[in-house]
Amino acid sequence: MRLPIAFFSPFSMARVLLCAGLLFLLSACGEKQPALPPLSSDAVVLAFGDSLTFGTGASPGQSYPARLAILSGRKVINAGRPGELSAEGLKRLPELIEKYQPQLLILCHGGNDLLRRLNPAKTEANLRAMVLLAREQNISVLLIGVPRPGLFLNAADFYSKLATELDLPLEAESLPELLGDNRYKSDLTHPNAAGYQRLAEAIYGILKSTGALH
Repeated sequence: MRLPIAFFSPFSMARVLLCAGLLFLLSACGEKQPALPPLSSDAVVLAFGDSLTFGTGASPGQSYPARLAILSGRKVINAGRPGELSAEGLKRLPELIEKYQPQLLILCHGGNDLLRRLNPAKTEANLRAMVLLAREQNISVLLIGVPRPGLFLNAADFYSKLATELDLPLEAESLPELLGDNRYKSDLTHPNAAGYQRLAEAIYGILKSTGALH
């Protein structure tokens, strides 16, 4: 039995292309990052996390907070503590918020939990508590996704889950890409100076696209 050959008129083909274009535009719109309030010229930004924030693998002036301060023209506090677990970070954060009164919290935490293969639900809960703590003080939050250890690097699932649930802008592409490229890493889990520069540039780009910087 011979099957009939499908025939598309120019009109039907145009409709197919139009529908495909609309679906693409809807998909692109769905990827838009939530907006952030504009940062004042004297704003303090609190970069909070572990060794990835501290800048392990590079000199102090080459950490991503140091580079972001230059790019943004804002005061960026490097509150990274190497080796810290998210539960410990949750205990440390309130004092820093009270001390610096930041307008923006850049939260890059959970990497040591992932390295030690701790319960991801507990890590997620700790990060959620940090975000809510900041929001109680009217501090906006930018979340940075950290990759799970493994051959194929991708940010752990709970980062995108939290970003969706709490309507947070999320930077989840840079660290997996940097740590998968020998040109930008100092060891298996830390960028080098060039890597931190690229991370700072990615964060700066998000701050501009979300309205925090102009």
